[in-house]
Amino acid sequence: MAKILIVDDSKTSRKILKGILLDEGHEVIGEAVNGKEGVEKFQELRPDITTMDITMPVMDGLEALKQIKEFDNNAKVIMITAAGQKSKMVDAIKYGAAEFLAKPFDAEQIVAILKKVL
Repeated sequence: MAKILIVDDSKTSRKILKGILLDEGHEVIGEAVNGKEGVEKFQELRPDITTMDITMPVMDGLEALKQIKEFDNNAKVIMITAAGQKSKMVDAIKYGAAEFLAKPFDAEQIVAILKKVL
């Protein structure tokens, strides 16, 4: 199973996502509350997959995605979007996002996306 880093400023979102991932047998090796911390933890932990919220304080998910891909071009980053972020999703594809997840989370959707990315 995959080693996963969760990057999201919402404690509730991290908790829900972590629960779904653990139920599926994955290992959550770290959590970060903003993009800057997410990039640092990515470099330190080298996860198989990173889930990245787009809208966060300090550094947003798009900038964090760019920095992670510069550090490791093979990084698999799944962007998490709220409703109405279509233009940001287009940018994320340009920057190398592996896939997208929409809030609110749907366990079956997450499982399908993880299988696709892995």
